[in-house]
Amino acid sequence: MNKIKHASAAGTFYPNNKEDILKLISSYKVPKSTYNSRAIIVPHAGYKYSGELAFKGYSYLDKNIKNIFIFAPAHYERIYGCVLSDYEEWETPLGNIKTNTLFAKELLNYCESQINNTVFEKEHSIEVQLPFIKYLFPQAKIIPVLYGCENFTNISETISHFYKDKNNGFIISSDLSHFYPEREALKIDNYTAKLIEENSTQNFDIEEACGAVGICGIINFAKNKNYSLIRIDLTNSSKASGDSSRVVGYGSWFLYEGDTNKYLKEYFSEFIIDTCLNSIRSGLQLGDFTPREYPCVFNEQGASFVTLKIDNHLRGCIGSIIAHRPLLKDIMHNAHAAAFSDPRFEKLTLEEFDKIQITVSLLSKPRHIEFCSEDELLDKLEPYTDGLIIRDGYFQGVFLPDVWEQLPDKKEFLKQLKIKAGLPPNYLSNNLEAFKFQSIKIE
Repeated sequence: MNKIKHASAAGTFYPNNKEDILKLISSYKVPKSTYNSRAIIVPHAGYKYSGELAFKGYSYLDKNIKNIFIFAPAHYERIYGCVLSDYEEWETPLGNIKTNTLFAKELLNYCESQINNTVFEKEHSIEVQLPFIKYLFPQAKIIPVLYGCENFTNISETISHFYKDKNNGFIISSDLSHFYPEREALKIDNYTAKLIEENSTQNFDIEEACGAVGICGIINFAKNKNYSLIRIDLTNSSKASGDSSRVVGYGSWFLYEGDTNKYLKEYFSEFIIDTCLNSIRSGLQLGDFTPREYPCVFNEQGASFVTLKIDNHLRGCIGSIIAHRPLLKDIMHNAHAAAFSDPRFEKLTLEEFDKIQITVSLLSKPRHIEFCSEDELLDKLEPYTDGLIIRDGYFQGVFLPDVWEQLPDKKEFLKQLKIKAGLPPNYLSNNLEAFKFQSIKIE
């Protein structure tokens, strides 16, 4: 007879009968997902508080997955490393879920693991995920893992090993900040989101998220693979409780096998161009424009350039070099400024509006270039791929990668950029800094 882990959070964290769970799930407003991912970060609070957000995360998980690893923090027992159980099945109101016992045994070789059923008895961080898994992946098997004081690189290496099999998926179960006033919690959670979306584990600790170790594990995996974690949404408990004095933050992300800007171009090019057009139109009509609904990924910080042309002649170009505000606001601001605030041109007129051609360049994070000579700097540039920023004190200039089409020679490219920055064409100084970046173009 199979060894079964009986539900302990049913009736408290989520409904304890099938009909009520199905009714609750059917009430969730979940937009159609744009991508089939194999890894998500989702919250683990009561369904009243974070169930809908968690379900949004699950909507991005590839429905062909057959095995689901769940990495979750232990709340009730102090443990070291990772802990697994020898339960063969897990009870849910929607039916039992089987454990992939072979993978569980193999996992012992990657994390500093032990078998201990006791720590799972009251733990909700795994159990709240199970009804969603049973509902969306009725035949899938699970590999539940609890962790305490663990090195996140062990989790990263575990994910890396099992990710090679496309039948495997991964859930990082974590809430965000705990019990701060809402205004402070929003600052902390937005900072945490920024770290996640920049694939940065630096300064990430338990104050940001109870599942910080698991989150850092998937961040490190994404960074090593040049993948991205795309924001699904952020919220907190005050939305359900009405109490903003002590809130718990919740967030959800999915893993994208590529760069965030590539994802934006693939799925939201039309939306980005429409946003530019509407922002410019609002300036012509002396109105105000902000989309009522838009994907939460546009709340991630991003840097963009918006270029306007008429009959292939430049009519305005304004942009941001460094991501310093939500991407949606950056695109809207730069489109409006390209039309009405580029000092090289008069303000765009209503007669010109129907003739404009719009190009939006989404910029990657600039990387500092170490060099000792101009030749070394030029050697580190890849024409038609790298944009370049140079800076010396108050002097600064930037060329997008598009400029290589007019200036294909490296020396001439750098010379003209120096002139644009207000420096002599042959200028070289120990204080001169250079940064390169890439961009993805949407037309």
